Amino acid sequence: MTAPQTPHARYEMLDTGIARLTVNRPERLGAYTPQMCSEILEALRTVRLDDAIRVLIFTGTGRGFCTGADVSPDAGFDDHTAHQIGRARELREDSHAVVTALHRLDKPVVCAVNGIAVNGGLAFALSCDIRIVAASARLGDTSARAGLLSDEGGAWLFPRTMGYDRAFRMVALSEIYDAQTAVTLGLVTEVVPDDELESRTLEVAHGLAAGAPLALRAVKLMMRRALESTLESSLGDAQQAVLWVGPSADAAEGKAAFLAKRPPKFTGC
Repeated sequence: MTAPQTPHARYEMLDTGIARLTVNRPERLGAYTPQMCSEILEALRTVRLDDAIRVLIFTGTGRGFCTGADVSPDAGFDDHTAHQIGRARELREDSHAVVTALHRLDKPVVCAVNGIAVNGGLAFALSCDIRIVAASARLGDTSARAGLLSDEGGAWLFPRTMGYDRAFRMVALSEIYDAQTAVTLGLVTEVVPDDELESRTLEVAHGLAAGAPLALRAVKLMMRRALESTLESSLGDAQQAVLWVGPSADAAEGKAAFLAKRPPKFTGC
């Protein structure tokens, strides 16, 4: 009988409306495997389909968040040199699928970057909505140093986050930045002391979970689409979102709470 595999990604409910997904390979600095990608995708599917989940926290363990693909022989990837079609399939079904699923998820995702996040790991972090980073964390892309590419979505994500010139410099020179420099470059939202990462992340997650779920989901979708659309198209999205969110019970509750000068109690309806 085959022993069960240790989860490479651990999924759990933390509190009402808040779930957490943890990269669980501290011995490899969070390097991803096909197994990990499969487990992440399954967790993201659960978050997407469960309306009771309002916010997802995505984090890692130990000294690393994620350092990209695990290139060791026992990681589970094909022999890329002999099977180039297999390599293309792996990208599509593994790291590309994770980046796409994070990007398309219509609920807030807070990434708590506990340690080093480089290459594909940085792409995973940038696919989230808010990045709270431990002061000791390091972020960057070193793919070119090994003659490789930023092929997990970095070529699209990096320039949109930090501008083309800075993104090209980071990749071309294989630069890794400390947390404070990453804030200056726009790669992360805020930096906190290492021992405050969990508490600050939970604070932000609770704030998001207390918001109006329908409105937050609509705003996220609108902003994501706006990155690739014209002003006119974005205004059209706003019109559609108003027709969806405006008649909701949450919108009525928000107005009533404002007039009564009390905190609103949103139900997601």
